[in-house]
Amino acid sequence: MRRNRIIAGLADATIIVESAEKGGALVTADIANSYNRDVFAFPGRSTDLYSRGCNKIIKLNEAVLVESQADIEKAMNWDIKVSTNRAVQTSLFVELTVDEQKLIDLLKGGDRFVDEITIETKLPMNKVSALLLSLEFKGLVVSLPGKMYRLK
Repeated sequence: MRRNRIIAGLADATIIVESAEKGGALVTADIANSYNRDVFAFPGRSTDLYSRGCNKIIKLNEAVLVESQADIEKAMNWDIKVSTNRAVQTSLFVELTVDEQKLIDLLKGGDRFVDEITIETKLPMNKVSALLLSLEFKGLVVSLPGKMYRLK
């Protein structure tokens, strides 16, 4: 029982493939439900002893019916979409304002937080934010987590 609690707690989802009506997998599924984890089950023939547990939890809405891997991917929002983005060549000669060029020159020295950029350029925060956004649209700067920026 301890192992079932650990498994149910660690996993994002519990998938039951076969289980008798009183199987240990149903205990794990029950624990996973109590942890608000997703539970999936493959249905089986109603006459099979080891399908009765899966059929029961599906019938009681304690598990989502699964017929294929695609069902799990969709339910867990793991849909993998093939990127159809085509490579876009950036402009070779981009027109920059004086302030945009200040930011580019500063970022040539390495990644910077937006606060550092504001201090080092002595420009107001709202103007720095607008300039960084403009540079992102021009494909010259990349925004990183934590309000950090890097030259592309």
